[in-house]
Amino acid sequence: MTETASAAPMHSTGVSGLDYILRGGLTPNRLYLVEGVPGAGKTTLALQFLREGARQGEQVLYVTLSETEDELRAVAASHGWDLEGVQIREVIPSEGNLQSDQTYTVFHPSEVELSETTRAILNEVNAIKPTRVVFDSLSELRLLAGNPLRYRRQVLALKQFFAGRNCTVVLLDDRTQMDHDLQVQSIAHGVIMLDLTYPEYGSERRRVRVIKYRGIPFRGGYHDFLIRQGGLEVFERIVASDSRNAPVRRWLSSGLDALDALLGGGVESGSSTLIVGAAGTGKSTIAAKFATAAAERGERAALFLFDESPHIMLNRMDGLGIGIRRHVDEGRVILQQVDPAEMSPGEFAHRIRDAAERDQVSLVVIDSLNGYLNAMPEERFLTIQLHELLTYLGQRGVATIMVAVQHGLIGTTMVGPVDASYLADSIIMMRYFEAEGEVRQALSVVKKRGGDHERTIREFRLGGPGGIHIGEPLRQFHGVLTGVPQFRGKGDALLKSDKDS
Repeated sequence: MTETASAAPMHSTGVSGLDYILRGGLTPNRLYLVEGVPGAGKTTLALQFLREGARQGEQVLYVTLSETEDELRAVAASHGWDLEGVQIREVIPSEGNLQSDQTYTVFHPSEVELSETTRAILNEVNAIKPTRVVFDSLSELRLLAGNPLRYRRQVLALKQFFAGRNCTVVLLDDRTQMDHDLQVQSIAHGVIMLDLTYPEYGSERRRVRVIKYRGIPFRGGYHDFLIRQGGLEVFERIVASDSRNAPVRRWLSSGLDALDALLGGGVESGSSTLIVGAAGTGKSTIAAKFATAAAERGERAALFLFDESPHIMLNRMDGLGIGIRRHVDEGRVILQQVDPAEMSPGEFAHRIRDAAERDQVSLVVIDSLNGYLNAMPEERFLTIQLHELLTYLGQRGVATIMVAVQHGLIGTTMVGPVDASYLADSIIMMRYFEAEGEVRQALSVVKKRGGDHERTIREFRLGGPGGIHIGEPLRQFHGVLTGVPQFRGKGDALLKSDKDS
């Protein structure tokens, strides 16, 4: 293939996320390999690649050695495609050939000749002169070749045949043989692997990985993707180093003077805050209050709910007098429910990226990390992915609030689902404690990077006029965080309940 071909514009794969991973698409006039088990999405990707070429007025060809044209058009119809401009050629043995005892040989080492199957393929290419070709699949050619040497020479001959013909070739391999064959990987200019896994619970997970791409600094690693009506949707993995900048430093108020005082003025833009505590201590309410305050300042916020439906959450906020519903209706607060059994971590990160880049939000709320952990099949990578996500948001000046539910109700030995404390710039701790025969709530800011904060423990109560009440520092109590404090003062140091007001 000529050197000038490498300077030509990239061929788009028809999948924007995959083009992003490939740094623009496929280098034209090269041979590529797409691997994946049956059902991984190879055929869908191949059709998108050819449809993109047809859309640009190119001659494109799909050579099928296994599926019929009717089957391919049925796949296209399921995505709403008509395959206009995509030429399909079947090179499938006839019924007579199936009953024959004839032995097929392709490119025997001692005599370079074309077999009947290969001759039929190349005749179609010579007649159509396409700029994009897909061969589906290599498993048929591998069986016809009979042995690895003949198979490798057959693929090399195909590569040489297309050299100088201004044609980009994509070979599909369904990886049906037991021992993984690296023969074609060594020959191909680029190798893309589509991975399909089945978690113990929930829907299947699909991932794409570029194994090899000569001369291109592609984005490595696994990237989640889905097959939806309309084709593949790839969620490229977030790499924080790709978006380094210095955001303007400012403070985001919660709308509660007492809470802002605890935080030393509020939450800093580009920072991450972890709200941690037992179930029912008011963590989600505090997070929603921050989002409401952002909307009231004319900014936008995004809430991702794992543990609660938007309907119940909005009703609960209405009961507390927090007017977030109006901002949701007017689009200033984006409310999305996440089903951890159906959504991959890559898709979730992609949604957050859309909120930051497309919707220009100043605040993101993840409620909760427990649900996020459930969406991650291999939890040992959760903190790494969280670190990349928080760093990315921080570099864009987006403040992040994470909610973590700890196991247990009272005491200092409660544990969370994952230790994300070292990732957070600020930590708000919420606790139950017993006093005067009642179970009460307290909050305190135990960590804040880059600034002072109030170190007191204050009582916190939900309900009544105003919805959220934060009392004076509990200086007359000792051991509040243990859940059973000792009162060492005089008089009433606690908030009044509604019935006492």
